[in-house]
Amino acid sequence: METLHHIVVVGGGAGGLELATRLGNKLGKKQKARITLVDAVLTHVWKPLLHEVAAGSLDANANEINFRAHARQHHYEFQLGRMSGLDRDARELTLEPFYDEDGTEVVPERCLPYDTLVIAVGSTANDFGTPGAQDHCLFIDSLAQARRFHNLMLNAFLRKNYDARNGDNHELPITIIGAGATGVELAAELRLASRELPVYGMSKLQPSDVTITVIEAADRILPALPPRLSKAASRELEHQNVRVLTGQPVSEVKPQTVVLRDGTELDSTMTIWAAGIKAPAFLANLTGLETNRSNQLQVEQTLQTTVDSNVFAFGDCAACPQPDSDRPVPPRAQAAHQQADTLFKTLVNRLDNKAAVPFVYSDYGSLINFSRYTTVGNLMGNLSGRSMYIEGRVARLFYLSLYRMHQVALHGLLRTGVIWLMDRISRAMHPRLKLH
Repeated sequence: METLHHIVVVGGGAGGLELATRLGNKLGKKQKARITLVDAVLTHVWKPLLHEVAAGSLDANANEINFRAHARQHHYEFQLGRMSGLDRDARELTLEPFYDEDGTEVVPERCLPYDTLVIAVGSTANDFGTPGAQDHCLFIDSLAQARRFHNLMLNAFLRKNYDARNGDNHELPITIIGAGATGVELAAELRLASRELPVYGMSKLQPSDVTITVIEAADRILPALPPRLSKAASRELEHQNVRVLTGQPVSEVKPQTVVLRDGTELDSTMTIWAAGIKAPAFLANLTGLETNRSNQLQVEQTLQTTVDSNVFAFGDCAACPQPDSDRPVPPRAQAAHQQADTLFKTLVNRLDNKAAVPFVYSDYGSLINFSRYTTVGNLMGNLSGRSMYIEGRVARLFYLSLYRMHQVALHGLLRTGVIWLMDRISRAMHPRLKLH
């Protein structure tokens, strides 16, 4: 009996899960190839939503996808494990041992063979070696980190509400380091939380007691986006009583203090690091594969690694060149979605010994969501290439459609419609914020 071609996708983020789903539906269902998805956790939540999970405006339990159940529905296999090594000659990857919460080994270290390997392990925050950042900052790179942040936030609000009841100092300074999309959107979600939580029994703590500061090293917030969008976002943050400091690199983070490069010290009960990204460190140690300073795997325009045509990489963990540009594809969700689509075509072609499809990135614009207050953004014209600025309700609809498009890619149109209806019912029945 002929052995099926084995395609292994490492990383169940937005791009990796979309790719495994499409390959399973196309190739796995018809027994044309064996598809395996590997991830270190059991569930998927769309990463652009993690700041909403952290602030409590989104219930992750209602929005996460169980890999095992999803694999069964879409004709691929799921392996729980964290990739730690690669033997390219033997064509097998190594998965770390899996331990339970008590530290007991459940599954030992093991090897997984492949014919084609796709690495889509995403990225983590880059603290650029800032002293104290790892010890005193909170991060929201994963669902576990977002849930931990949410619990700490609720406890901080509860503690300060108690202090206010007793007439003690009850100011709650929160600092967000980094004013990219995540930092700006998180600031708006935290402002919403400061206004909503008093309704649920924390009436002594007023929104004005919660000071939110966003710090950006560049001369404007959202430095990777058009200046007009930055100005609109700055105005909205100011309207929401969020303090913005630009041109202010952070030199050190202390337990209750953030130190700026000019020596200014800011009180900070909660400090969140949202500045910069890098790929996981283990990628730099994979045998022979080329990486850059941010640990990203260097790939060709076909998304094949530069030294091994059987190993592909895409998303935030890959540095993909573009024609007529000296910059790689930006680490954005829309880029990962487009790369998954291109790589799907390439891998289907691969089984028929056809050529790989070069990836060309199309920038469809950017949208910044300020919680339930407003949304601003720019859309790129497909024909003219010109940018169109949008805001308010129209921009909000476009923003919400991004997540629905991701759900359609994973579940199909009919199931996404059912999920949308369930979301509407859930919002009508539950508090506006997750309170536990």
